[in-house]
Amino acid sequence: MQAASDIISTVEFNYSGELLATGDKGGRVVIFQHEQESKNRPHLRGEYNVYSTFQSHEPEFDYLKSLEIEEKINKIRWLPQQNAAHFLLSTNDKTIKLWKISERDKRAEGYNLKDEDGRLLDPFRITSLRVPVLLPMDLMVEASPRRIFANAHTYHINSISVNSDHETYLSADDLRINLWHLEITDRSFNIVDIKPANMEELTEVITAAECHPHQCNVFVYSSSKGTIRLCDMRAAALCDRHSKFFEEPEDPSSRSFFSEIISSISDVKFSHSGRYMMTRDYLSVKVWDLNMENRPVETYQVHEYLRSKLCSLYENDCIFDKFECCWNGSDSAIMTGSYNNFFRMFDRNTRRDITLEASRESSKPRATLKPRKVSTGGKRKKDEISVDSLDFNKKILHTAWHPKDNVIAVAATNNLYIFQDKIN
Repeated sequence: MQAASDIISTVEFNYSGELLATGDKGGRVVIFQHEQESKNRPHLRGEYNVYSTFQSHEPEFDYLKSLEIEEKINKIRWLPQQNAAHFLLSTNDKTIKLWKISERDKRAEGYNLKDEDGRLLDPFRITSLRVPVLLPMDLMVEASPRRIFANAHTYHINSISVNSDHETYLSADDLRINLWHLEITDRSFNIVDIKPANMEELTEVITAAECHPHQCNVFVYSSSKGTIRLCDMRAAALCDRHSKFFEEPEDPSSRSFFSEIISSISDVKFSHSGRYMMTRDYLSVKVWDLNMENRPVETYQVHEYLRSKLCSLYENDCIFDKFECCWNGSDSAIMTGSYNNFFRMFDRNTRRDITLEASRESSKPRATLKPRKVSTGGKRKKDEISVDSLDFNKKILHTAWHPKDNVIAVAATNNLYIFQDKIN
């Protein structure tokens, strides 16, 4: 049995792809570093080894509301690197923290007022002055919290996103989005508030939000009703009125009891180019051109074979699972997860797609992954897996794609898999 605290809840490469951070349900952040390939072991191209582990959040208790606040890390976002240190934002349901990760490989020796063990000396006994020297020591990686952004969210935080100006970021919960300055912890600006005056009139919640990669005034947020709103902070201080509204008209013939639940958007991501955005709902991934609001330019079915199983997925609560999606570095391919430890990749140019499995059996180190196929009734071919034998407890919700190389990170409950394209 795995410990529930080990379940990975977020995965994120930094801007260079050198570092990969994961957060888990126990409030820990583990950072992996890309090992430089050595001449004598060329087959180890692209190994990631543990670089630093630290406890980011602890469980807390809100005495006013008698609520326990989980330590689970909901999101991690890296800041672009400005100097030798690395900075990242991590958040649980209520509190965002800015962490500095830095290396120390030298120590000072030869103090005048302390002896070698660190005890203070009697100043009257000191007869000579020493110049302290820096001596090499074993590399230490230190993580220290530099800022704590608290008390700004009444509801659970689902997204954080660093702005392209690199000095502000936004955080979103179910009903509000706040804009922060990275240097200022005691106040934030509320830029979206969809909370109705009477909570009984509540019809939708915010599910995800992201800043545009190049225009620091533009951001989008998605809703549980399957719509996406693009807002421009130049238009007004409070962006309750959107600039663009993306929604695909529903096909009346496919309407069912579950239509509203499965149209809820679980993730939204801008392409690196800033021209497109991708949204993930329960059964599909859609790519939208920011210049066209009335329908997506591409739609990819992730696991259409589950449409007939929605009733049992509703009963076991899987229908509410929040799958994330990600772009590759050149925006030519996209990836998202599914059940049975399957994940799906779609090539946008050739329209080819593939299903792969992240499991200990199928993922021996340096073995090639075999494509998987799911059979939907009728005769099952030899290599196919029947829909009825899929394991819905094994789900891949969190994936990340290296910003430059074909290296992907896939979180399968408490295991992290890193795959790379094969080099001959």
